[in-house]
Amino acid sequence: MDREIPKEVRNKERNKKIIRYGGMGAAGIVVISVLISLMRTGVKEKDIVFSQVSTGTIEVSVSASGKVVPAFEEIINSPINTRILEVYKKGGDSVDIGTPILKLDLQSAETDYKQKLDEEQMRSYKLKQLKLENMTKLNDLEMKIKVSAMQLNRKKVELRNEQYLDSLGSGTTDKVRQAELSYNVAELEYEQLKQQYANEKEVLDAEYQVQELDFSIFRKTLAETKRTLDDAQVRSPRKAILTYINNQIGAQVAEGSQIAVISDLSHFKVEGEIADTYGDRVAAGGKAIVKIGSEKLEGTVSSVTPLSKNGVISFTVQLNEDNNRRLRSGLKTDVYVMNAVKEDVMRIANASYYVGRGEYELFVRNSDKEIVKRKVQLGDSNFEFVEVIGGLQPGDEVVVSDMSQYKNKNKLKLK
Repeated sequence: MDREIPKEVRNKERNKKIIRYGGMGAAGIVVISVLISLMRTGVKEKDIVFSQVSTGTIEVSVSASGKVVPAFEEIINSPINTRILEVYKKGGDSVDIGTPILKLDLQSAETDYKQKLDEEQMRSYKLKQLKLENMTKLNDLEMKIKVSAMQLNRKKVELRNEQYLDSLGSGTTDKVRQAELSYNVAELEYEQLKQQYANEKEVLDAEYQVQELDFSIFRKTLAETKRTLDDAQVRSPRKAILTYINNQIGAQVAEGSQIAVISDLSHFKVEGEIADTYGDRVAAGGKAIVKIGSEKLEGTVSSVTPLSKNGVISFTVQLNEDNNRRLRSGLKTDVYVMNAVKEDVMRIANASYYVGRGEYELFVRNSDKEIVKRKVQLGDSNFEFVEVIGGLQPGDEVVVSDMSQYKNKNKLKLK
């Protein structure tokens, strides 16, 4: 027959089980906590960059893309329709003022120029001939006027004589009237000749001026032909580097087509492009910073295109140090154009995380061993700093290096 176990014994056994299972549970929690701690994502502190929130001034700028180009570049075009006969230089050669670059076929152009020289001489002779003819006409009229003046004087004397005789009673009234009529007719003929001379002189002068102007226009055309002929003897207009040349001997080239390009590769400028939404922030005379790697070059916006093309506005930056050793033609750069100044604002270092005004999720140091993600409101920027509008306080340390691989994490352990 089974004997009932005393109540004290049962309680004692139950307490032992509770203690045993409780200890196992506590040990399990500790083990799980350790595992979670070990499994939590971490990052090496030396692999990230911190920026401490500070207070200061920001020269607000807008960023743009840029390309280094020669400060001076001249395109040489063919002045006539011709073909290439000889090439004297190749791309990359240095050229001085007047250095022959290539030779064009000038036979037809030279023939045309010689014909115009002959025509110029012929026109010159015709102009001289016209001048002599005009002088002869005017001289004839002057002689007729002198003869008419002499006849008028004679008629005047005859009139006085008849009037005198009539006063003595020796003459007649009819003779006086006849002499008076002859005098009046001679006077009218004299005045008519003088008016004819004045009119003829004006007409001949105008005709001569027309012919002289026509000759002057022709001589200008001749000078332009001479200049075209001189340009066809392709020479370098200045000391520079030949960056392009059409070296196809025998190739036909049309008037106005590019045959060579010379550039000054000792001095450079930057051609920038920016979205037209920021067009009102770029103006001629504005300060600009050009970044080439870690080097920053200061400059000034020298010109801005007035029209947008494909949503982009172009502008040019004249560099203060346009012969810097880092400058190379065709080199891509970042350009920052200054347009305002903000004082006493919170700021952090600018880096690849910043793409414009708005809300960001950035990692902020929470302790020596941890960084946590925090929503931060950022404002304007320049090439060095970004304005902090909210979410941070002076002294906070913010991760500004690329953390895109941890975008789904809210906390990271520092190793």
